[in-house]
Amino acid sequence: MNGEMNNRGKYSQVRAMLAIARASLISITRSPSAVVFSLLFPMIFILVFGFIGGRTISVDVAVQKQCNRNNPVYFALETIGVIKLDTLLTESAIDEGLAKGEVDAALLIRDNGGNSVPRYTVHVTTVNTSREKANVLKSILNNVFYKLNIRDAHIIPSVAELEENEMQIREYKTIDFILPGQLGFSLLSSGVFGTAFVFLSLRQTLVIKRFFATPVHRTYIVLGEALSRLVFSISGALLIILIGHFAFGFTLLHGFLTVINMLVLATLGLVIFMGFGFAVSGLAKNESSIPPIANIITMPQFLLSGTFFSISLFPGWLQPVCKVLPLTYLNEALRKIAFEGASLWSVNHEIGILFLWGILVYALAVKFFRWE
Repeated sequence: MNGEMNNRGKYSQVRAMLAIARASLISITRSPSAVVFSLLFPMIFILVFGFIGGRTISVDVAVQKQCNRNNPVYFALETIGVIKLDTLLTESAIDEGLAKGEVDAALLIRDNGGNSVPRYTVHVTTVNTSREKANVLKSILNNVFYKLNIRDAHIIPSVAELEENEMQIREYKTIDFILPGQLGFSLLSSGVFGTAFVFLSLRQTLVIKRFFATPVHRTYIVLGEALSRLVFSISGALLIILIGHFAFGFTLLHGFLTVINMLVLATLGLVIFMGFGFAVSGLAKNESSIPPIANIITMPQFLLSGTFFSISLFPGWLQPVCKVLPLTYLNEALRKIAFEGASLWSVNHEIGILFLWGILVYALAVKFFRWE
């Protein structure tokens, strides 16, 4: 009896605990879903919102080609971090940027001559939809003028004066940015997750095998499933657009024609995203492995494709990555059609990129898709 207790007393609880911990850790690291959800996604969110958070207000100022840049006013603006001067835009690009809200103001400084008072005239063109940033710019300019006038009072009574011109444009409401992004979000989710889960389920429940016992060709099996998803998703897209327009004032510049163009574009996007779903259903071994694989495809696009906020908020080195993703081009095309009244032909660049993605995605889908 005592011998048994002595043997039991030699049993190490600490060693047992460490053995359990080791086995559990190995199990976790071998689970794709655990790795993705515990490590990858939190890191993505931290990086993305870390880039955005803490950013101070900035005023994007386009410098016109005729602007005199060899003067103390311009030199002072270059040293102010809030002011972002862009000297590369053409006149047409500046006008387009102002109309779209991508440029907050246009700057033109004229030299009035050595004996003129004031020596420089600063022309600032702003838009009615960006008055907050316009006021920031004007406040900064007045502060610059004040300092220069004090510094150079013994040379000239007034160094510069401000001339303002405010353009009246249609307001670019928050819903005009958010709704196309959420529509793209919905299409990508439906195309990838919906397709992947459906075909994996059909394969595991042997429904596809039963289909093979009938005269139905495999192509029509795929087309039938695709058609049902198209009808469901495009009906949802129409509902989103109509609710956005009538409840929240979402801009449909050409009314019913704009809606039709958006639905055509949504159909193209959904077909391409379903290709991702076919590939995922082929790669996944069971239902629990679908979410991590699908999220590797969808999550970067949700965050980096202008779904929730403009990709211009990201640092310069990350923006080329944003401009590769297919959802970026779908979102941009939807916004151009809705707010700018662009036709499908006018967004042929975005559509062309989506077609290229479609070719690539379905090539992968054919490679990975499995019937059994």
